[in-house]
Amino acid sequence: MKINELRIGMSGIELTAEVIEISEPRKVRTKFGYQTRVARAMIKDDSGEIPLTLWGNQIDEINVGDKIKITDGYVREFRGELQLNVPRKGKIERV
Repeated sequence: MKINELRIGMSGIELTAEVIEISEPRKVRTKFGYQTRVARAMIKDDSGEIPLTLWGNQIDEINVGDKIKITDGYVREFRGELQLNVPRKGKIERV
């Protein structure tokens, strides 16, 4: 799948992209009441770019410049823009 094909509500997404930016992690309290870190990465492929939300240990697993494969991701809208997310059952791996 390519980034320009992503739409709100899609799930089971598998794609390969390059990490071009990662924000500084910040601490947040989840809706389940525990504290974790979250960061925003920008990823791109030859069709476009999209923000990728990184939670907890996902932040430490990738770096700017890495080519990554996302498995079982989903798309939602956050503050008016599309955003790619990878749940616990999903996977982000360097390729």
